[in-house]
Amino acid sequence: MFTDMVGYTALGQKNESLSLALVEEQRKVIRPILARHNGREVKTMGDAFLVEFPNAVDAVRCAYDIQRSVREFNLSLDRERRIHLRIGVHLGEVVDSDGDISGDAVNVASRVEPLAEDGGVCLTQQVYDHVRNKLELPFSSLGPKLLKNIDQPVQLYKVALPWEAEKVTSSQQDKTRIAVLPLSNISHDQSDEYFAEGMTEELINSLSHVQGLKVIARTSVARYKGNPKPVSEIGRELGVGSVMEGSVRKAGDRVRVTAQLVDVSTEEHLWSENYDRKVEDIFAIQSDVAEMVADALKAKLLTNEKKRIESGYTTNPKAYDRYLLGRHSANRDWLARLRYFEEAVSLDPNFAQALAAIGNFYILLSGDFLPTKDAFSKARGYIDRAIELDDQLPEVWIAKGNYAFQCEWNAKEAEKCFRRAIELNPSEVNAYTWCSFVCTATGKYEEALQLALKEKTLDPYPPYPSAFVGAAYAMAGKREEALEDVDRMKEMYPDNPDIHVWRGEIYGLLGMTDKAVDELEHLWAKIKVLRHKEAKSWTANVPPGFLALNMFNYAAAGRTDRIREIVAEAEAASKTEHVGHSTMGFLYLAAGEKEKAFDAFERSIEERDAGLFLYSTLLLRLMKQARQLHDYVVTDQRFVSLLQRAGVKGAV
Repeated sequence: MFTDMVGYTALGQKNESLSLALVEEQRKVIRPILARHNGREVKTMGDAFLVEFPNAVDAVRCAYDIQRSVREFNLSLDRERRIHLRIGVHLGEVVDSDGDISGDAVNVASRVEPLAEDGGVCLTQQVYDHVRNKLELPFSSLGPKLLKNIDQPVQLYKVALPWEAEKVTSSQQDKTRIAVLPLSNISHDQSDEYFAEGMTEELINSLSHVQGLKVIARTSVARYKGNPKPVSEIGRELGVGSVMEGSVRKAGDRVRVTAQLVDVSTEEHLWSENYDRKVEDIFAIQSDVAEMVADALKAKLLTNEKKRIESGYTTNPKAYDRYLLGRHSANRDWLARLRYFEEAVSLDPNFAQALAAIGNFYILLSGDFLPTKDAFSKARGYIDRAIELDDQLPEVWIAKGNYAFQCEWNAKEAEKCFRRAIELNPSEVNAYTWCSFVCTATGKYEEALQLALKEKTLDPYPPYPSAFVGAAYAMAGKREEALEDVDRMKEMYPDNPDIHVWRGEIYGLLGMTDKAVDELEHLWAKIKVLRHKEAKSWTANVPPGFLALNMFNYAAAGRTDRIREIVAEAEAASKTEHVGHSTMGFLYLAAGEKEKAFDAFERSIEERDAGLFLYSTLLLRLMKQARQLHDYVVTDQRFVSLLQRAGVKGAV
C-alpha cells in the first residue's frame, strides 16, 4: 500500500513549516491504524508511506480506516491545516532485502496511488478479486488505465466510501460536454510524441464537428498530460459530463490507436475501440471515433462533416506528419514551426490547413517580431489560397479575420470572419478570443464579454494568462467580476511574467493606478532576471505592444522617470532586434516625447504596422475608462488626425 498527501509539494514551497507539521500529524494518525491491521511500515518518503500486509483484506480495511480517521481528524480544523490523503493498493510478489521491499508489485502500487481521489482508495484487479466477496464495502470500476512505465493497461477500482456524498451537477449530467484527454504515446520512439499530441488535437477537432457536442479546448486538457487523475475529478475541474482517453503507438507506416469514452458521473464506459491501421488511414480513424462518440452520446454527425473528416485535409501522409510537427513545435520554437508548415505545403501545395497556418503565423509575428510589409504580403497569398481551396475550414476564416483586423485595419470585416469561424465550429476557441478582442476594441463591450465568457467555458485552463475576460468585465462596467478574474489569474499562473501585463491592464481600466504600477514593477524585475538567465528579447517575450500600453499607467502615476528608463532599453534593443514602430510610438508618447512618437507613428502608417490600429483602439477605450489619461494623451490634434488616417473610430 502507498499513501501520499495531496498538494504536499506545493504546500512545502508556500509554507514549509506548515507542511512539515502536517506530515507529523499524518504519521500520528496513521501509525496506530497500521498496527491494528497487521501493516508493516516499510519506509516513509517525505509525506508518503510504503506499507506491507500479509493479505489483501487487511490492506483494504486499513486503507478504509485511515481515510475514516483522517476525515474525523479534519472535521474540527481550519481548511489549511487539514490532511488530504490518496491511497493505492496492489497485490503481488515482492523482494525483501534488509527490511526494504522492491519489485514490479511495488512499482505498480506507486503508480496506482496518484489515480485515487483526494480522500479515496484505489485498488488493482488483483486486490479486487481477493476482497470483493469478503468486505461489505462497495466498489466501482475505473476501467483499464495506462500507468507510467507499465506496458499494459491495468484494471482499477475505487472503494465507494460511505461518507462520500453523491455529487451530481448539471455539467456531469450533460454528457454532451466532453473533454478529450491527451493521448498517451506508447511508441518505442519517444520522438513520436508529436504524433500523439497531433492526434489528440485532431480528435478534438473532429468531435467539434458533431452537432450538439461542446468540446473542451486542447489547451485546457493539456494540463492532464502525465498527470493522471480519476475521470470524476477531471470532470469536476473541467465541468464536463464525458471524458475520452486513449493511447497511440506509431511504428513505421502503421499506427495503433485505442480510445474509450467514460461517463463522468458513473465512471462507466460508454464506448471503446482499438484501431490498427496504416498511417495513411488516420483520417478514417478520426471519422469513426467521431461517429461512434456521436452515437454513444445520442448526438449527430452530419453526413457532409463525416465525409470531410474521413477524406482528411491532405492525401499526403508525409505532409500531414510535417503539419503535426509544426503544431507540436508551436510553444517551443516559432521558426521551426514555420519551417514545418512550409515543408507540409511543399509536399502538398493544396493542404489548406497548413496554408492557413502559415498565413496566420506571418500576421501574428508582424510588427513586433517581423518587418510588417514583408510579413503581410506573404500572409495574404497563403490565406487567399487556403480559402480558395476550402472555405469551410474555421482556421482559414480566423486567419482572414486576423488579416482584416491587423493588416487592413478593418474591424467590421474581421468580426464577420471570426463569427463565420464560430458558425462553422462552435467549439473553436481562437475564434471567440479574437472576436471578443475586436468587439472590445470597437466599443461593443457586452458582446465582447459574452464572447469572452464563452471562450472561458470552452477553455477554462489555458496555458497562458490573458486579460480577455477581466478586461471585458471592466469595459462592461462590472468591477467586482473584473477583480475576481484578476485574483483567478494570480492563482492559476503564479510564475508566468505575462500575468503582470494583464493584471496591470485590468487595474488600469478600473482606475486603480497604484496597483497597476505595482504589477509593472514586479514584471520588470522578472524580465531582467529572464534576460540575464536565458538571453531573451528585451521584453523576455512578454507581448511588447501590450507592455507599451501599460506605460500609460506609469504616466498616470507621474512615473515618467521609469518610462524613460524603459524607453532607453527599447532603443538599445532596436539596434539588435526588431521592435515595432507602433510599440516605440506608444512608449515615446507615454514618456512625453511627442515628436519622436509622431515620427514612429508615421512610419507605422507607411508600413501598415498592425500594432498602430490594434493598440490605438484599445488605448482610446482605456482612456474612456480611466479619464485621467485622456487629457494626458489627446493634447495634440496630430495624434487625433493620425488615428483617423489609420481608420480608428472614436479618435476624438
